[in-house]
Amino acid sequence: MGRLKAEVAVAQLNKHGEELCGDCVEVAQDSSTLVVLSDGLGSGVKAHILASMTCKMISTMLRGGLQLDDVVDSLSKTLPVCEVRHLAYSTFSILRIMPDNSAYLAEFDNPAVFWGRGQELLSLERESRDYAGRIVKESRFNLEDGDWLVMISDGVLHAGIGGVWNLGWGWDRVGDYLRRVAPWEEDARSLADELLETTRKLYAGKPGDDATVVVVKVRVPRRLTVLAGPPEKRSDDAHVVRSLMESPGKKVVCGGTTSLMVGRELGRRVEVELGSLRDSTPPTGRIEGIDLVTEGILTLTKALEILRDGTPRRHMLRFRTDGPSRLVSLLAEADEIGFIVGRARNPAHQSPDLPSELALKSKVVEDLARILQSQGKEVTVITH
Repeated sequence: MGRLKAEVAVAQLNKHGEELCGDCVEVAQDSSTLVVLSDGLGSGVKAHILASMTCKMISTMLRGGLQLDDVVDSLSKTLPVCEVRHLAYSTFSILRIMPDNSAYLAEFDNPAVFWGRGQELLSLERESRDYAGRIVKESRFNLEDGDWLVMISDGVLHAGIGGVWNLGWGWDRVGDYLRRVAPWEEDARSLADELLETTRKLYAGKPGDDATVVVVKVRVPRRLTVLAGPPEKRSDDAHVVRSLMESPGKKVVCGGTTSLMVGRELGRRVEVELGSLRDSTPPTGRIEGIDLVTEGILTLTKALEILRDGTPRRHMLRFRTDGPSRLVSLLAEADEIGFIVGRARNPAHQSPDLPSELALKSKVVEDLARILQSQGKEVTVITH
């Protein structure tokens, strides 16, 4: 099995009446994926400081190559002490997923992490070890395509206490809930939001504790290639189209001239989908073997505006038929995105009356790439 993608989403509720969350999550993704969840003692500002320091120290030190015993020892010596309980205290859960799909989990005083595959909750073998006086439970296991992990703070378990559930939602009930819901939520964000919304409802909208959910969904990376514009040299047309068609995953063609070039090189018809026409954007098209065919710079610019405003949840875009929304939906679901940008000039976009973005396709793609990279996606841009 090749390297899998770990998709991570975080959702949080503050304790009712508090401006700051006493839980903290740190996520770092490079060659490996590192997730740290910490729950600071109490709530409010002090808890927030404790949790934030814990997360930052653990993440920085582990990424720097230090061992967990060094990290825990440093935490004990560094964290401020609670004046009432005389404890330098915060919980932590550490999840690290390596390029070979092996995983390491360390848990100290947080609720046990849920590990699932489809509708089945899997059992983690935990070994307890003493690190600088703190008993940490460690697990090592291997992940497969479709696995999911859910890390929570104890505010989730306490939801409904004294109301729907006398003793709160509890670990077993949360696990049963995840078995029913997790397989049907297509991405980590949807599952995290769903679990947190249920937590909020069990608290009747007034959380009695900070509540944090971290969802990690593991799967084969989703790939997308976007061809925007014909190459500068017409002699490169065949090569560019071949590069598009040989690329793995889904394929998008942006631009009327570009779509005609692709249709010509493939010997396939280019059809216009008039039903997708909107006031502000041109209609989409259809070419056999291509997942989305759109107009060029107007569509790219509108897609950039949508991303700058904040990517909507994928289900909100699913039923929209306009080109920019469909493009953003494909960009949102992809993990690895390749832009093939043609440098052929389009005379229609050289008018001084048009917005400057229309004459700067490469700038629009550059901005798209930067936003997508900030979302943890791998993006490449090749020009011809």
